[in-house]
Amino acid sequence: MNNIFPIFQFLQQKAAAKQKIVLITLIAVTGASTRNPGAHMAVAEDGSSVGSFSGGCVEAAVVAEALDVIKGGQPREIRFGADSPYLDIRLPCGGGIDLLFTPIADAAMVTDSFGRIERREPWTLILDRQHAGFRCEAGADHRAAVERSDQQILVHHIPAAKVAILGHGPSVESLARLSHSYGIDCAVLSSDAGVIDMVKSMAMSADLLKTPRPTPLLDPDPWTACIFYFHDHDWEAALMKQALSSPAFFVGAMGSRQTHAHRLQNLAEIGVSAEESDRMVAPIGLIPSTRDPATLALSTLAQVVESYHQHFGFRT
Repeated sequence: MNNIFPIFQFLQQKAAAKQKIVLITLIAVTGASTRNPGAHMAVAEDGSSVGSFSGGCVEAAVVAEALDVIKGGQPREIRFGADSPYLDIRLPCGGGIDLLFTPIADAAMVTDSFGRIERREPWTLILDRQHAGFRCEAGADHRAAVERSDQQILVHHIPAAKVAILGHGPSVESLARLSHSYGIDCAVLSSDAGVIDMVKSMAMSADLLKTPRPTPLLDPDPWTACIFYFHDHDWEAALMKQALSSPAFFVGAMGSRQTHAHRLQNLAEIGVSAEESDRMVAPIGLIPSTRDPATLALSTLAQVVESYHQHFGFRT
């Protein structure tokens, strides 16, 4: 899901501990591969690492190579899989991957990149194939994850998907838990104090809705999906209007087709245009006629992930 947060958090922590570190970037794929160009791993001089490029086929070799790069202090390109000099390391998919190993000596570079990720900014990582370190630029090309420019490699990163859940009841809890375990950042807005307490106990963002009016607590960016799980539909109209006028890439709601028809009437009455209403995905989920909370959550999350990839492409 394009979540590079753990990679750069690891680099930040190791840099703060004064350890030498290496960022490894998948810059090209030949044939089939489990990861797409733009994926990363990170390795520290103590041998610890975060990230992966396969199902376990090359990771040990990547760590060993990274430790050797730390000793030399210079970038290195290595191919694993098809046409690789490492004849004993093969990818089960039969493809080949090209990796760029970039040693990082300046902790400020890591701080800069990690800050952009935390602020949910699109940004471009600029790597040099001959010189250690990297630099960052604001903005990212949404059409491609990786570009080559002479000796430079440009890796475009967009924020990972985020889910804003609005509603009450066990379905909210199920989706929050599932999103958390999958690694998607999740924020809950609910009129149910019990749901708020549960979500906060999992160290996720949660705020109590005291009225059904629009709220500054709902402020989705273009990489956020807004999910409505209200059983009391008097709570949803004004908040849906707010979500539909936002840049959120996905807005969806549970309920039957009959319920949704009535919902559309309510939205029209409060000034929501037909064009805006058409953005609403309802009934939500890839599994039709889902009723139990756990399956509804799974069905919803799968649809959100699918929609994210449709909007922004299959990235890392």
